[in-house]
Amino acid sequence: MGTELKQRILSALVLAAIVIYATWMGGFPFRVVAALITILVYYEWSTITRLGERDFTGHAFAWLIIGLVAGNILFGDDSMSIPLMGGGVITAALLTLLRRSGTWWLPGGIVYAGLSGISLVAIRGDNQAGLVATLFVFAVVWSTDIFAYFVGRAIGGPKLAPRISPGKTWSGAIGGTIAGIIAASALAGVAFSQFAIWTAAIALVLSIASQIGDLFESFIKRRFGVKDSSRLIPGHGGVMDRVDGLVFACFAAFLLTLAHAALTGHVDESVAAFLFGL
Repeated sequence: MGTELKQRILSALVLAAIVIYATWMGGFPFRVVAALITILVYYEWSTITRLGERDFTGHAFAWLIIGLVAGNILFGDDSMSIPLMGGGVITAALLTLLRRSGTWWLPGGIVYAGLSGISLVAIRGDNQAGLVATLFVFAVVWSTDIFAYFVGRAIGGPKLAPRISPGKTWSGAIGGTIAGIIAASALAGVAFSQFAIWTAAIALVLSIASQIGDLFESFIKRRFGVKDSSRLIPGHGGVMDRVDGLVFACFAAFLLTLAHAALTGHVDESVAAFLFGL
């Protein structure tokens, strides 16, 4: 076993242990992880897109908003996170429109990083259902990622998005999606002693969202000629390289819950209740 592979395995085990422990504990430990992801994702996004070079003032403003969102995740009122982020995005968009140095990567970075932490906290919540919901999302994303790789290598075939990520195939995408649905449905079945078509359908949506997230990050890195989002994680690159699929799956779960709550009038509906039809 090579040194680089050993480094990758060790880093993966350490990261998995931290994330699973924080998820199990919930509360403040999980919020620390969510806040760190918010900060590190924006750091990597801004580094890849060179926001500091292109728009120093806007970049400084974005850091202020990300800091406020991360602080609110840790110590504030969850109901204020979206207004904080939304106000920052609107202001950043106006800065982009009014200034020559403005770039749409600025408001995009606030949304991508801010919603990463906000959606994670919303899914985890403070109860047992939130724990199962978070593990459900993990099961979808991790199973999709692992089986997409192995099925794609074993079967091959037409490329999924050759201009963005030449290594990905349609066979891998379909195999990963099937695996994600099976793993997540099995977890939900164990937790609630029943199988629901609704839950399987949600797993399908989250699996697709996860793969879109992976492709989206690949597009950004290719657009700016970057191999890894950073070197923060030994043997793995950056945080965005590890959470790209998870971020989009969390986005999907959170935003679908908000849309469902708005349509049904269930304003206090939790993400867990939406995912499992509770």
